[in-house]
Amino acid sequence: MGDVISSHLDEAKQEMITARTREVMGKFGRLYEQQYAVALFSKVRFDIEGGGGPQPQLLHRKIPLENKSIFSGSLFQYLEENKKWRIRFLFIPDSYNINYYDSKASHDRRLHPKGTINCAGYKVLTSMEQYLDLFSNILPGMKAKEGSSPFLKCATQFPLILWHPYARHYYFCVVTEKEQQKWHAVLQDCVRHANDGLSEENKVQTPAFTDAVRLYRQAQGHFGTWEMMCGQPTQILSNLVMEGLLPELRELISPRLKGKLHERQRNWMLISDAVYSLVQGQCQAQYDAVLQKCEATCSSLEASIRTDVDQIITSKEYVTNKIREVVLPKAEKLLKVSIQPYISSILDALMEPTSRGFSEVRDVFFGELVDMSKNTLNEGTKETVAQHMEKISMLAFHPVKMQSCYEKVEPLSLEGLQQRFDVSSPSVFVQRAQILMREQMDHAVYTFEQMLHQCLESQGTEDLSKTIQRCQDRVIKKYDYDSSTVRKRFFREALLQIFLPYMLKQLSPSCASELPRFQELIFEDFSRFILVESIFEDVVLHSIMKDIMMAVKEAAIQRRHNLYRDSIVLSNSDPSLHLLGDNPSIDWARDYSQAPGAVDAADEDTEGEGGESQKRRRMKQVVSMIQVEGSPVLPNEPYKEVPGVNDIPEEEQKDGDGEENSDGKASVDKNGSASPKALVNPSGLSNGSVLKEEEANKEQGKNKVPMKVESDTQSASAEEEKAKGGDSQLMMEEQPPSSQEVSEKVFPPPSPPEEISSGATEAAPESLPKTTSGFPLPPQEDGGFQSPTSDGAVAEDEEDDVPRSTAASRPSEVHPEGREIYVVAVQEVESKTIDQNQ
Repeated sequence: MGDVISSHLDEAKQEMITARTREVMGKFGRLYEQQYAVALFSKVRFDIEGGGGPQPQLLHRKIPLENKSIFSGSLFQYLEENKKWRIRFLFIPDSYNINYYDSKASHDRRLHPKGTINCAGYKVLTSMEQYLDLFSNILPGMKAKEGSSPFLKCATQFPLILWHPYARHYYFCVVTEKEQQKWHAVLQDCVRHANDGLSEENKVQTPAFTDAVRLYRQAQGHFGTWEMMCGQPTQILSNLVMEGLLPELRELISPRLKGKLHERQRNWMLISDAVYSLVQGQCQAQYDAVLQKCEATCSSLEASIRTDVDQIITSKEYVTNKIREVVLPKAEKLLKVSIQPYISSILDALMEPTSRGFSEVRDVFFGELVDMSKNTLNEGTKETVAQHMEKISMLAFHPVKMQSCYEKVEPLSLEGLQQRFDVSSPSVFVQRAQILMREQMDHAVYTFEQMLHQCLESQGTEDLSKTIQRCQDRVIKKYDYDSSTVRKRFFREALLQIFLPYMLKQLSPSCASELPRFQELIFEDFSRFILVESIFEDVVLHSIMKDIMMAVKEAAIQRRHNLYRDSIVLSNSDPSLHLLGDNPSIDWARDYSQAPGAVDAADEDTEGEGGESQKRRRMKQVVSMIQVEGSPVLPNEPYKEVPGVNDIPEEEQKDGDGEENSDGKASVDKNGSASPKALVNPSGLSNGSVLKEEEANKEQGKNKVPMKVESDTQSASAEEEKAKGGDSQLMMEEQPPSSQEVSEKVFPPPSPPEEISSGATEAAPESLPKTTSGFPLPPQEDGGFQSPTSDGAVAEDEEDDVPRSTAASRPSEVHPEGREIYVVAVQEVESKTIDQNQ
């Protein structure tokens, strides 16, 4: 790998990469310094004047995932350095970064992970066809020939691929479709969280950064939404550099790539990842320097603003009026011809799938509470309620249970309007809607928790079912109000992100020449806080915002898709409830455990042993694993041989249906899975804890007879057959079949046969796909997927419901743009409009 990178990225090309990065960061830095002062002025003005829309009715949890992790489990990962598939243990903490380890034991011993994946900018793919299509688009002119072999061979028919246009790709696979669905939902949630943009809590840095990036791209002729506006600032800036740098490098390097098609593809991926890493390091250093410079002047700038805030506001309004006289006639003409005819149709396209998604959130939440209410009728104790609330409390962060909600929004389509208004992908809006849905679900769950906890403390368990019903009705009503408010704000922001860049693109050529003369109207002391270009954009924004708000208001008046008017949302309608908003999250297991003393003692002992590190082991996991009852200890190997790039011929030669070749190596069947001769279970690689093995053996004891006992019985039966003749035949027919006999019926033993270690049971699952019959399943660990049972039955906890659709959902192609560039202006217009309506 190093030879490929060093040969194509020589010193001259590295200097070119450094020069391009310095050029982009220099332009960005100048824009950022300008926008930083403007954003600081907006923050100070907002703090003084106040503002905002209707007050939310639901409570908001401050730290939703405190002492929680999202998911952990074992699956196969492809290692490019040795072209093998290895079982990896993946742990996903509350940061949604994916940490992968050699084994669960490495994680439990608190060793450093083998690697960490930040999912910003990635897409989750579930087939090699999707992957190859995207890869061929990155390398135009390097299309695969019909019938040629793929880039790599998957160990199973259920792959999971993390694809990025610039960075390294990650290849995983699992052995069942159910595992693929669950992992796909979890990985999609990681991508969704990482792509959610910058934190809106930072009122200065976030708008300054997003405005600087947007203005830089506009200067390059790129208006409209941008898919790669995702991740942390350094990642976004690296994407900004790579957007212009990569095509130039491709023209220089791609003609020099040698070898077969898959070799050229693989080498280009390695080169692109190396360039991306180099760019990220340089962007990080230069962005830190710009940020440090701006932060150093923050105090003096804020002091100047607060001293002259009235004069700055007056001066800005005067210049705004002058610019409005020039820009507004042109803007209104453009609105009438090119915007107004499309507002209602685009709004309908946004409203229908989004409202279906929020309605599904309501139904999922309601269904969970109904199930809890039914169970409390049979056993109405606090402990029973606490057990159900432990599951419900993290409902919003359960990717599998929320998947049905997310799928409702994915059909959102703008059809032929994307090209007209320069919208990179409707998925930008899909993911934003999904994030809002998750937030509203968590607000509803948290509000219900606080209400129910208060009732349990004051009333006890009397009429517990009625208490749950009353709390449920109150929360559902508040959810309807808040979801209406959130959706209307989402519709306004989405329409603004669609239309505003289009208007700026159309108006800038005619207005740009007239703007410099307005700079003379601004006092020099105020010139850092008042920019003519920003005022021009504000004028265009307000001109279109009137039509957008009118369209959304009409939809609310007509109660379309269960939207409410803002005037019916009462402020401080439930002041007693909002007093509970400062309460911490409730630990139901601890507060309502039957033996709280034992729990506290265990916690004290654990903290005494290891403190913070031991606390990580007690972190509760939001998504539980696929638990399989009676699963035997299956053979397991750390590595599995799969044909790598060098072993795949340009024209694949088939030798039977997955049988061994003459050289003794495992061949590859039609589906791309390898079929090794036999599997050996090393003594050091168990498929689960001793306790789980004992429990599994107890459950299997009713239906299965140990191998040794069976052999003894068969020998005894043989002796009796000699003595009793025909009676022994009846006894042999009544004897239950051994697990070895069952496995031989389902999967014939490979040829030539090899011994399997004595500690491994030979029960083969019927539900196992044919393409994976020769591969070991991931270890049966507490934190990972477990293998299917021999009878194909799968059992798991109630919270492990797989999405309703049997087919794996399509990977989301979502990378939300920074929304903060419009939020302040939208809030100002909203507050004024609401006051006028009231």
